[in-house]
Amino acid sequence: MEEMVDGFNQGEGDSENRIHIMNDEGQIVSKRMVENQFTTPEPDSENGQNGINKQPEEWLPITQSRKGNSWTATFHLLCSGIGTQTLSLPLAFVYLGWFWGILCLCVAFVWQLYTIGLLVSLHESVPGTRYSRYLQLSIAAFGVKLGKVMAIFPVLYLAGGTCVMFIIAGGGTMKLFYQLICDDCSSKHPLTTTEWFLVFICLTILVSLFCPNLHSVSLVSLFGAIMAVGYCTTLWVMMVAKGKIDGAVYDPSKVVASEAGRARSTLNALAIIALAFRGHNVVLEIQGTLPSTPNRSSAKSMLKGVRASYLIIAMCFFPVAIVGYWAFGNKIPVNGGMLTAISTTLHHNASKPVLGIIYVQVVLSCVSAFQIYSMVIYDNLELAYVSRTSHECPKLVRMGIRIFFGGMTFFISVVFPFLPSLALLVGGFALHLTFGYPCLMWIVMKRQRTSIRWWFTLGLGCLGIGLSVLVIVGGVWNLVCRGLDANFFHPR
Repeated sequence: MEEMVDGFNQGEGDSENRIHIMNDEGQIVSKRMVENQFTTPEPDSENGQNGINKQPEEWLPITQSRKGNSWTATFHLLCSGIGTQTLSLPLAFVYLGWFWGILCLCVAFVWQLYTIGLLVSLHESVPGTRYSRYLQLSIAAFGVKLGKVMAIFPVLYLAGGTCVMFIIAGGGTMKLFYQLICDDCSSKHPLTTTEWFLVFICLTILVSLFCPNLHSVSLVSLFGAIMAVGYCTTLWVMMVAKGKIDGAVYDPSKVVASEAGRARSTLNALAIIALAFRGHNVVLEIQGTLPSTPNRSSAKSMLKGVRASYLIIAMCFFPVAIVGYWAFGNKIPVNGGMLTAISTTLHHNASKPVLGIIYVQVVLSCVSAFQIYSMVIYDNLELAYVSRTSHECPKLVRMGIRIFFGGMTFFISVVFPFLPSLALLVGGFALHLTFGYPCLMWIVMKRQRTSIRWWFTLGLGCLGIGLSVLVIVGGVWNLVCRGLDANFFHPR
């Protein structure tokens, strides 16, 4: 029987690290316990790879179950890859116009597909070791200190910030759905926006309590993917059927008059596109749910999922962006994009059942995608508990972690309801995680300096980091220029 060690390499001084012996089909056939310290070794230590923590992988939510396959990977990638940020893509065309809008979207799509391929190949780049978290791979590539500095804040910020945006979009859409079906209701005390946020986060926490690990979210991800593809398709088909609105103009120069305003608008468009492709911070985690054997590595199943999912994502992104801009032109709402247009312009031109279906699909998609991005936070919090206690996280503590994170994101969504409007800042952090870091991690770990691909990837990585810094600076510039504009800070 061919055997493979799944997890981390065995070394001296190990205490309490579980090693799984798997057969050719990826099924665990035996276990044995080895000694392993719950400490972080120094970068030059003989134990571990570049100082990565040696933790019992099967205790943590990301890698507790490795029973996934290419189908579950497809579901996760679709659910996390399509979100309400997709509905803001037509707004990028408002700032860029037809030619540059389509060109930037195509380049971004191909670029992020390339970086996904790099991440998938790096997942098992060291024999016997699987980098099932973005942070682990960053530490392996750049060392303990630099790897943590470069990855911890962006990964957690993007995961937490995305969850907050799901609360704002999902809660706001629940309010729109209630207003749609209860237009003639006699209630004198309707729920406020904050109360709808609370309803949404309670629903997401309830779902998370039944999903102890990332693999257990597979059916939820399938349901969320169906909902996401459903509202994207329903929306652009409805816009084609209704035709473009009166007075639609397709001239970016008429959106802003000054040169400085055009520069800010261009950076804003790039941030919107980058934010739409924000799912790279969970790609390694999704691959970590797949089994791996000497005859069939997890990369093969993962690449199948990537090809299938991003073909469907392309069928959602491009029609929504192109048809949305064609239908509305420069009249697309700045705050919320097509999601706001649904509740304003389309509200009077579409039937209630169709609008109701779109609202429900948006809400359920947000609830499902929340589970994937929040799992990154749960994993880090449970890792802190395991490191201190050297024991698996009890169910009661795990429930407390989920409730704590839900309460924290709810608080942020109430205090900062304008967060979806900060596309420049959020998109800036998503940009280098998606387009920059994977390239730099690949060139550091491969060290093939004579290869043309190595130099090409280095150029892409430097360009990605440069664009990220430029977009973040543009975000700060945009905030300073817009100041305390009430429309900007209003939660739609």
